[in-house]
Amino acid sequence: MESGKIIATLRDSKNWSQTDLANNSNVSRVMIGKYERGEAIPSIDAAKKIADAFEVSLDYLVGVGQNARFDKKTVQRLQDIEALSPTIKDKLFFLIDTVIRDRNAQKAYMQ
Repeated sequence: MESGKIIATLRDSKNWSQTDLANNSNVSRVMIGKYERGEAIPSIDAAKKIADAFEVSLDYLVGVGQNARFDKKTVQRLQDIEALSPTIKDKLFFLIDTVIRDRNAQKAYMQ
């Protein structure tokens, strides 16, 4: 997905108008419209401001890179987990694996 479509999708998910995004990002409404229509590509500075307004990474905003599927909160959580001791990480991963296994089992029985 190109960045203009991603911007429009994120904006819609927050129920923001282009003016709301402009106010939250300090990027002009006219330029936001051009980005969404594919008439212009955001500069790095503009993309960073827009990503910050949406609380997503630049990777997420442009749809490429290692963190393209994660918002900033998720990336921060992953970084925080990585900093934990191996023992605590093992316990946390056990809990995560258990929740995922249970969810998958529930889905299987619902079909």
